[in-house]
Amino acid sequence: MQPRELNAVTLPFISVIIAHLNQPETLRHCLASLAGQAYPRDSYEVIVVDNGSSQSPAPIIAEFGGVRLEHEATPGPGPARNRGAAVALGEVLAFIDADEIAERSWLLTIGRRLARQDAARVLGGDVRIAYRNPDHLTMLEAYESVFAYRQKEYIERHGFTGTGNLAVRRADFKKIGGFPGIGLAEDRMWGRQARANGYRITYVPEMVAFTPARHTLAELKLKWDRHILHDFEEWRGDGRSIFAWVARAVAVAASSVLDVRRIVTSPRVWGIGPRVRAFGVLFAIRLYRAGVMLRVAAKPSMTAGVHSWNRPAAL
Repeated sequence: MQPRELNAVTLPFISVIIAHLNQPETLRHCLASLAGQAYPRDSYEVIVVDNGSSQSPAPIIAEFGGVRLEHEATPGPGPARNRGAAVALGEVLAFIDADEIAERSWLLTIGRRLARQDAARVLGGDVRIAYRNPDHLTMLEAYESVFAYRQKEYIERHGFTGTGNLAVRRADFKKIGGFPGIGLAEDRMWGRQARANGYRITYVPEMVAFTPARHTLAELKLKWDRHILHDFEEWRGDGRSIFAWVARAVAVAASSVLDVRRIVTSPRVWGIGPRVRAFGVLFAIRLYRAGVMLRVAAKPSMTAGVHSWNRPAAL
């Protein structure tokens, strides 16, 4: 593919890769946001990799020109993203989730950042909550605005980025290696792979994608079930003490009080009502997390479920 110039900058050809599983309506919104990018349309492609949906996303994809549909039988967003990377034509790979909406300048930010050979080679962007009604945030919108998708912290303090807003040169992706399967926390593990190969992930606040908050507390609990099971398997794999894990669970239960300041000072929520609602969810979810951590410690066999989290139990 021929690179294009915009304002004297030679832009790379970008392959946008979307892992998809049973999210037809959010996929439509995601594709619409990509169709409206402030980036030359002949300088990027969009690849949707379906991971075994009950209904094919082909009719939705057909609404948008220039979108390729691929299939990956191995369960998990990691293998689906790897399939997209394997068939991509772009010099740069950009990963976004099927339930996210890319800000209009998303690709332009990526292209300009990776146009220079001396620039950072792995980029992680900002993920913000898409409000249904900005004048009245739900409890979960208020909570997740403060505590979810803390990309800057993940990147700068922990060395990994969420894989739903990630860009990397294809040559570097090959050196780092693909994403792991669902038995591992793919974002953290891929970040480790990148660091082990000498790469540093750079946080780019202008590289913005929006995602809806979860609709119910049950959905949020399911998210934490997955994270806790991943964490416990990693904890045991490192040979750390079960007593230290229990102490960690107790600390999680008590930590909601310490995070009041984060809610009060956060620029992502405004007004007393949303902050109170955010604290209510924080208190409930921290107690829930602590309880799950203690149950896992008492019954380690619970971690078997981590290998099928993105499929119905019958499968």
